[in-house]
Amino acid sequence: MQGLKYFKNKLGFIKNNHYIYNMKIPIKYPKVRDVNVTSKELISFEDKVKNAYEEGQVEGPIHLSKNNEDNLIELFQHIHEEDWVLSAWRNHYHALLHGVDPNKLFEWISEGRSMGTNNVKPNFYASSIVGGIIPLALGVAAGLKRSNSSRRVWCFVGDMTMETGVFHEAYKYSQNMNLPLQFVVEDNNLSVHTPTDIAWGKRMEVPKNVIYYKYKMSYPHHGTGKWVNF
Repeated sequence: MQGLKYFKNKLGFIKNNHYIYNMKIPIKYPKVRDVNVTSKELISFEDKVKNAYEEGQVEGPIHLSKNNEDNLIELFQHIHEEDWVLSAWRNHYHALLHGVDPNKLFEWISEGRSMGTNNVKPNFYASSIVGGIIPLALGVAAGLKRSNSSRRVWCFVGDMTMETGVFHEAYKYSQNMNLPLQFVVEDNNLSVHTPTDIAWGKRMEVPKNVIYYKYKMSYPHHGTGKWVNF
């Protein structure tokens, strides 16, 4: 990988003495930008959202991230600032790393739009519907190809969504049609509150050309563990 040395071990890859768990970025994606957002800043943003939520200042449900900061900081160095990023309900880190203004993002979250944020410049879209972003990502990628654009779509989904039919149909179509669509699977082994391997009985193999990593959640599926009335 350009300018980077990775060493394989049982946990994944080591970069600068930090584990990048089970994630391998294809060599066709060189580093295209510096990411100035730190893991500490990402965690601090989610802490701010958590506190506001528990104080009743957020007008809707939230889905918080933690423990996957290093993976995403590494990956977003390979995502062009003009690319499209589509994410699901747990999207704050993706939005921040793609350049969405943190003050605007916090305002949208406070308005109850944590699961449905969207932005232009940078191009970012999120949906709370399981698999809902996948057809949109496919359509955007098809449009980019037809317009001979050099940009691509990055579609972030969880391991639960990877098991669904819409994922496999879109993945197959995007591969067969050579669309500029890169799927990223973020595996916390949870289908809402049920471990994915139990919910589905058997886990599917990660398809070829899909970027994949594992991480362990610190927060509940939604909320913070404290009951809040909106």
